[in-house]
Amino acid sequence: MDLKPGDVVILKSGGHPLTVAEVSEDTIVCLWMGGEGDLFRETLPLAVLELAELEAADEADEEGEEEDEEEDEEEEDDDEEADHKSRKKGKVA
Repeated sequence: MDLKPGDVVILKSGGHPLTVAEVSEDTIVCLWMGGEGDLFRETLPLAVLELAELEAADEADEEGEEEDEEEDEEEEDDDEEADHKSRKKGKVA
């Protein structure tokens, strides 16, 4: 298995995705974020790792979340503009 820095791997036994930081002959240095936001770094034997496969559903969910956030921001901007216009009309009348 040819791995390069930046590849995402996972332990063959399961667990969190790990990012490859360094590759040597028989070992891989991996980085990952813990649940508390701590950064971990560990050197692991190549034999215990496999490439992580991102599921199409995961990628679609991430894209959908980004689109939802953009729509929410646009709606907030529209609401603020409408509120501003209604206040302005109230002062004129």
